[in-house]
Amino acid sequence: MDGVYRFSFKDDILAREIEDSLFWAVFNAESVFGKAKVRLDASFYFDRRKKVCVIDKATEVGQHIAQLFTSLATRKFGEEGFKVERVEEKEPEDHGNSKS
Repeated sequence: MDGVYRFSFKDDILAREIEDSLFWAVFNAESVFGKAKVRLDASFYFDRRKKVCVIDKATEVGQHIAQLFTSLATRKFGEEGFKVERVEEKEPEDHGNSKS
């Protein structure tokens, strides 16, 4: 399950409210998995200006954060307040240079 979830929010939603939702999702993950595991296994980024949040879904911790963040954002901003995209990691291209 390599790749990321990319959340894009409508312009009228305050960046601070998005950040708060991300904080609570990560805080919950720390309660479930422990602070050290979240620090080691979670990867996420929030761009305040663009109102875009990216959460790595490659680990169980990342998937947990993404699920919680989705639930919190849906409850706070509604189904139409944001969109979520799954962005899969591309496989490296083989240009016929591999040797057997």
